[in-house]
Amino acid sequence: MKKTSIFKPWVPNWAIQVVLVICMLHTMALLGLYTSNISYAASYFDIEPEDLQFSMSLTYGTFLATILIESRLFKYFPPRNYLISIYLLSAVLFVTSAYTNDFVVFAFLRILEGILMALPWIPLRILMLSRTKSPNATIIVFSITYGALLAASPFIVNIAVWLLDAHDWKYMTFGSAIFQIMVASMIWLTFTANRFHRKIPLYKVDWTSFVLLTIAILTGVYVLNYGEKLYWFQSENIVICAITSLLMSALFIIRQMTYRRSCFDMRVFSYRNLRLSLLLFIVFYISRATLTICHTTMSKVWQWEPLRVAHVQYVNLLGIFIGMTIAGMMMVKKLPTKLILILGFLTMAIYHWWFTFLFLPDVALSQMWIPYMLQGVGVGVLFVPLVLNTVSAVPAYLAPFAGAIGVAGRFWGTNIGFCLVQNFQVYFINKHRYIFLEKLLPENPTTTGIVSTIQESFVQKGYDLAPAATLAMKKVNAGVQTQSFLLGNMELFTVWGYGLFLVALYIAFNKHLRFSFNLLKNKYFS
Repeated sequence: MKKTSIFKPWVPNWAIQVVLVICMLHTMALLGLYTSNISYAASYFDIEPEDLQFSMSLTYGTFLATILIESRLFKYFPPRNYLISIYLLSAVLFVTSAYTNDFVVFAFLRILEGILMALPWIPLRILMLSRTKSPNATIIVFSITYGALLAASPFIVNIAVWLLDAHDWKYMTFGSAIFQIMVASMIWLTFTANRFHRKIPLYKVDWTSFVLLTIAILTGVYVLNYGEKLYWFQSENIVICAITSLLMSALFIIRQMTYRRSCFDMRVFSYRNLRLSLLLFIVFYISRATLTICHTTMSKVWQWEPLRVAHVQYVNLLGIFIGMTIAGMMMVKKLPTKLILILGFLTMAIYHWWFTFLFLPDVALSQMWIPYMLQGVGVGVLFVPLVLNTVSAVPAYLAPFAGAIGVAGRFWGTNIGFCLVQNFQVYFINKHRYIFLEKLLPENPTTTGIVSTIQESFVQKGYDLAPAATLAMKKVNAGVQTQSFLLGNMELFTVWGYGLFLVALYIAFNKHLRFSFNLLKNKYFS
């Protein structure tokens, strides 16, 4: 081993790889902790569920902006000092958030967490690639890193539900802080003080672009998260944020095209294959957004306990691992990547169509586990091939910027998916609710009969006529709400399924994508 190695000579290679994988779990904690139990976290901060979605978007959006300047910081500091500082600061933020009840302060902490989440992500992946001696190192490392990212939610959800059953919310943040300290200790034990890169001074770092992009992202996310709730452009806040986002985006683009040491090379957009890959990434993440509806149905309609909802997510996680294994085997065998993407999008379409028939008042696990797992399979099949396809769509010297485009696709796909699901749900649910209400008129004999029957059942339980009538109407209204919710989601899942089927057809018949897939095979498997 060379004297300039950043790892201590007594540490075996397998142990180094294990440490690096554990270090990546830091991202799981930062991204998944507060969204693991949305209802509990929302009640703790006295906020709405969409506020928590917004806080997650703040973290992910800052992550996206930070990766554009992260490499300059990594090349300036020795890896050991760099990583230990990040993990110790993360521990401090976790402890601070445990004593924070104000949402504004919490949102600011989430922005800081996004920065700390981005700083070690790419360096750790580079270090893993440097320690993986295999012709298929790229497939292995990308599968591990993104597999950990995809597994974040199910793991954190189960840990959170287990902790909340016996302890207070603060114990979750304390546990996450302790984990950060443990990771910092492992780095101190296994890393040397040597550098991985030649030291590059921190001069002319494009902080202006970082600030412009961060403001553009965060204001744009506000529009997507709160647009439906605030009636879109009827709200002054939405108008101000939309104008700010467009203005900051324009200034960012102008700066990248005119500034000599810009943090992003706009030439990546001149490659049509990259633009198509970005579009596929956004569509993929929009299709993932419907999984939240499944979990809401489990808890609110099927009345499953939080622990059961958490445990069933392991089924989806199993599907993710199966899908990533299938995709990895297909790539290793050099099968056309077109087939992988078609398989993935068709699997996602089948999941949506199948789940359409499961929006019933009561469903057993034996009825829904297959389509629920298929969602994970589709995600696992698509993720790594889409990442590699995005990076391979441009020449090697532009690959880092193409990687940032992949992150942008995931970020905007997540937020656009949340926005579309939110708006389509409101439209479809209200549509069916109005249909029900039109039929449930007081003068309708059927309505009168239903209400009378329910009222009589309450009278038989010992209620007086007036309270029984009130309870009967509440039960009818609750039934209307539930049926509207189920029918609206049936319609939404049907639309999503047809959309994904059309995407699969588009991939099958698009010649430009075929060229990109051949380029991918040549670059990574030659």
